[in-house]
Amino acid sequence: MSTATRRLTTAQALVRFLAAQHTERDGVRRRLIAGIWGVFGHGNVAGIGQALVEHADVMPFHQGRNEQSMVHAAVGYARQLNRLSAQAVTTSIGPGATNLVTGAALATVNRLPVLLLPGDYFASHAADPLLQQLEHPVEADVSVNDTLRPVSRYFDRITRPEALIPSALNAVRVLADPAGTGAVTLALPQDVQAEAFDWPEEFFAERVWHVRRPAPDPAELAEAVRLVRAARRPLVVAGGGVHHSEAEAALRAFADATGIPVASTQAGKGSLRHDHPADLGGIGHTGTAVADGLARTADLVIGVGTRYTDFTTASGTLFQNPDVRFLNLNITAFDAHKLAARTLVCDARTGLEQLAEALPGHRVDPAYEAEYRTGKERWERVVEAACRADDDGAVPTQTQVIGALDAVVGDDDVVINAAGSLPGDLHKLWRARSPRQYHLEYGYSCMGYEIPAAIGVQQAAPGTPVWALVGDGTYLMMPTEIVTAVQEGLPVKVVLVQNHGYASIGGLSESVGAERFGTAYRHRAADGTFTGAPLPVDLAANAASLGMDVLRARTVGELREALATARAAGRPTCVYVETDPSPTAPPAEAWWDVPVAGTASREAAVRARREYDRQAAGRRRHL
Repeated sequence: MSTATRRLTTAQALVRFLAAQHTERDGVRRRLIAGIWGVFGHGNVAGIGQALVEHADVMPFHQGRNEQSMVHAAVGYARQLNRLSAQAVTTSIGPGATNLVTGAALATVNRLPVLLLPGDYFASHAADPLLQQLEHPVEADVSVNDTLRPVSRYFDRITRPEALIPSALNAVRVLADPAGTGAVTLALPQDVQAEAFDWPEEFFAERVWHVRRPAPDPAELAEAVRLVRAARRPLVVAGGGVHHSEAEAALRAFADATGIPVASTQAGKGSLRHDHPADLGGIGHTGTAVADGLARTADLVIGVGTRYTDFTTASGTLFQNPDVRFLNLNITAFDAHKLAARTLVCDARTGLEQLAEALPGHRVDPAYEAEYRTGKERWERVVEAACRADDDGAVPTQTQVIGALDAVVGDDDVVINAAGSLPGDLHKLWRARSPRQYHLEYGYSCMGYEIPAAIGVQQAAPGTPVWALVGDGTYLMMPTEIVTAVQEGLPVKVVLVQNHGYASIGGLSESVGAERFGTAYRHRAADGTFTGAPLPVDLAANAASLGMDVLRARTVGELREALATARAAGRPTCVYVETDPSPTAPPAEAWWDVPVAGTASREAAVRARREYDRQAAGRRRHL
């Protein structure tokens, strides 16, 4: 073993180390940390900041405007590349660090890798208290970075240079682990960042982290085969793990061979093309009529790479067959065991391939195939009616915006959304044509995600048209990364849908007896009362002021032209459209549990509670 050393600061050593880390899966090698996002302040400017200048030859740097947004961009990047490549985010201490928490939670909830490098207080306590330091009266080793512990899959505070060696290795191990990935935090005290140390040369050697494709246990596989053969009304629920594993072709082959239909979660949509005979579209509260109808009568539900959130299970009310059983294929045992399922703890692609091989000649009854194909045809007519716009001079509805965008995008375009009323409409109506086209962040459903995520996706897929589809509420949360898109020369496309309020929560508020309180953007008159007049704000002008080209579309015809122009544009472009607020999306096909006031004097809440009690009575505990 070599005894050679290299004298570097801790921050410089970290940058050199990260530049030498790679992943490999199926013989394809990728750089693990492809770049670092940063907003500099005290706590990282003299450490990580100087290191990035010193070693600019090995580590690309991207300047962000908001720390949370930078994490969203990194998450979008990692998701586009199937978690095989990621980015890091560096921040100052104090508010820069705490601004990471929401993005970290989103990454960990969605099982997506991102490396967080927040600055921290002096390990030596030489200067104490610092600017922005939160002083704890009895725990002096606590800092605001401890807020990142519960939302990180790995956390360490590097209080000595030599402590970086094992911690950095553990950090990249977790980032590259398909069963354990998420946000990883290395809190970096600012004095330690700048401290010089003699590092072993082996620390900077090229390392390749093999991303495993574990096969199913033979006994589990045999039990899975028995369950599938015994089932008369099986249904696959495809989750995000299908995409992460690049298992789309294996799923298609499984459906082709067995005739078992496939419904998809928000993260799993696009696992099959929308026009595949076995694709039923979305499932759950925002699912299609055909998918939810089959889910209610399924006797075997085969979950592939899904976490079974409440939207997927309709808060435990969807799978109503008294004999229903669950078979969960998941690389994470924690998720595989949900709903008291029989398990296949394995890689999604490997598991589907082996399951198909073990079922030669097995196929569902032709009558069952005919049933779900007829239901699929009926639902397609619902989609056409909701998205069709016959009058080019009319103000478009939100579903007609979806239809117009569907007509413009190519098979490989990426459409990004996360919050508001759009996720429900998209899950029901969007016709996904490729595995990466439908990019919904619905694990954390974070308002403000779309624009920064589009930047990350555009970095990961240069030359691919990337669309951030946002409502006015989510736009107002986090539009500042538009400046970053302009600075980086990334031609993202923003479709800004203005309906003057929180449409999704407004509808929910009405349904639970809260009477849409606090969900509309209304002008406050001089006497303190609210009027029905919309606020005198111009979000299109705001986008233009941040550097975007803006196309205003007032009618269906103008919208079609603007979308086509935006798709061809070579710089960041916004299509702004005010929509007709009339509800045109199909209603929910399944319930979602939002508890309603147990007692109230207002009739709206009393009615809502009666309906809540009726729906909740259908909840099942699958044991």
